[in-house]
Amino acid sequence: MQSLFFYKFPNFLRPLNSLAPSSSPIAPLLLRVSSSSSLSSVARTLGFCRKPSTARLPASLRSLGGGNFPPAGGVVPVASAMGVAGDEGSPAKRFWGKCCRESLFAMYSPFLVGLASGTLEMESFQHYVAQDVHFLRTFVRAYEMAEECADDDDAKASICELRDAVVEELKMHNSFAEAWGVKLLEESAPNSATAKYTDFLLATAAGKVEGGKVPSKIATPFEKTKVAAYTVGAMTPCMRLYAFLGREVQQVLDPEDHSHPYRKWVENYASKSFEASARQTEELLDKLSVSLTGEELEVIERLYHQAMELEIEFFHSPPMSHRSLVPFSRIHDSAKQQFIVFSDFDLTCTTVDSSAVLAELAILTAPKVEPSEPDNLNVRKLAADLKKSWDALSQQYAEEYEQCIEDMMLVKEGEVTSFESLYEALERLSAFEKRANLRVIESEVLKGLNLECIKRAGENLRLQDGCAKFFQQLVQKKDELNADIHILSYCWCRDLIQSVFKSGGLEVLNIHANEFIYEESISTGKIDTKVESPTDKLQVFKDALKHSGDDDKRSSVYIGDSVGDLLCLLEADVGIVVGYSPSLRSLGERFGVSFVPLFPAVVKRQREFVGGSSSKREWPKGVLYTVSSWNEIQAFILG
Repeated sequence: MQSLFFYKFPNFLRPLNSLAPSSSPIAPLLLRVSSSSSLSSVARTLGFCRKPSTARLPASLRSLGGGNFPPAGGVVPVASAMGVAGDEGSPAKRFWGKCCRESLFAMYSPFLVGLASGTLEMESFQHYVAQDVHFLRTFVRAYEMAEECADDDDAKASICELRDAVVEELKMHNSFAEAWGVKLLEESAPNSATAKYTDFLLATAAGKVEGGKVPSKIATPFEKTKVAAYTVGAMTPCMRLYAFLGREVQQVLDPEDHSHPYRKWVENYASKSFEASARQTEELLDKLSVSLTGEELEVIERLYHQAMELEIEFFHSPPMSHRSLVPFSRIHDSAKQQFIVFSDFDLTCTTVDSSAVLAELAILTAPKVEPSEPDNLNVRKLAADLKKSWDALSQQYAEEYEQCIEDMMLVKEGEVTSFESLYEALERLSAFEKRANLRVIESEVLKGLNLECIKRAGENLRLQDGCAKFFQQLVQKKDELNADIHILSYCWCRDLIQSVFKSGGLEVLNIHANEFIYEESISTGKIDTKVESPTDKLQVFKDALKHSGDDDKRSSVYIGDSVGDLLCLLEADVGIVVGYSPSLRSLGERFGVSFVPLFPAVVKRQREFVGGSSSKREWPKGVLYTVSSWNEIQAFILG
């Protein structure tokens, strides 16, 4: 059964405001999370919404963040899910909230995936520990410099405690070295990634901050406090990142397996004591920042972000000799195999369904009064009448869609669930979608839209955080990876999708969607229907694969968010589910589909891959991998 989250979203069509008065009759636009179809979004756009679902986001997803989901029904906001409660009064928590998704690039590094799976070569871990000793010694020195600058006894005491905790951390590293019979500092000089961070940290602690406006001679108590705040701001993301990674890796360890070679490392950073140190660092940063100006807080935010980037680079620096499943795009032979990425569009890539955009555009641009000299060739409904038509279409759609999903969920006695039975069930949904689209065409509610207005709307349509960056990176590496990229969508208007991606320099994507039929750049209300249903999407998916060659000469990934993507998600080598759709989960599980968080699955697959029990292409059938962030998709696929 369909469950909905909804809330108002910011004005996403600012350039279109000039096309209609501010008193436009359209209701506040609403975002949907769970539906598979475009008309369902119009239903919510125009007011036919059920109450938000109270289904709680599974604990396994709590650290993965997500798009623009509202914190309704127990869905956990990204920042709090990744270790920090949402507190706008805390600079440290606010900075982490802005940077937390980037931590996924450290989590999906070959080093950390190897460490979590226990397959990391000991030589790589030894290199990491040796580099971390250089890093931690610099941390101790930076704390000492910050203590000299702090003018508050409580702040000084807190800095001393944090410095002592780092000393204890060094003792753990020394215990590793003793077991190996090596002297860490004597046998390893700082590598480039280590030197970048340590040089950055010591320069910050010395008051050499770009844009920080710190005098060459630090004399006054306020100047010293500011330098202390800058220094702690450059150290805090390290503490929070390690606490986050420790918890995430601990969750994928078998609690009964005491033979894991890196359990001691994991338990240290997943411990309550380390979390307490991370929180203490954040509280210290907040305390030191109290008297700073907005401009100075912006400096700390830049330092925080720079430190996070340097930390991620540090995790990617250890030399790797073992085979790794990450980044996923690198495990196929680009000289012999093609790497194909498919993605849904509405609410997978975007923050609002395209049908909501077209509905608002139609109403905004419709005449408010009867024209004095009507043009019989381009007669349009008045805005008020058009809204009533949308109301009727949307209400009918919402009621019939819900009934269709309920019918598909019915279990017949003795029925065996399979891909074939799922396909048959979704054929019923496909027939329903085609009937709904036919009603839209016959109603002429999409008649009279100007192609230039549609393109302008597309240029200003918001994408999910990280989505554009992922596709831009993928396009940059297209030739190197021998990659092909396809967008599959129910969207009524391919021109809208094309303008969205074109505005981001992504003209090379293959877009498969329905198309408006125009006369002199004005929509006739008719649609050239090409992709209307789950089965249509599957056919387009299969046709694209067929053009790429034999099965053993390609690897495929499909990214989607809803019931309409289910068949393609299951047919791809790896199916990735963005967000949390109750209807997708319920229907999938009804037909035997499993939904597994991506990171634990990658760790398990890494263990099997190195152990020789499976090949890199043998991802299990009937399993879909859940994420809630395009950063996680990029970290897994591209690194």
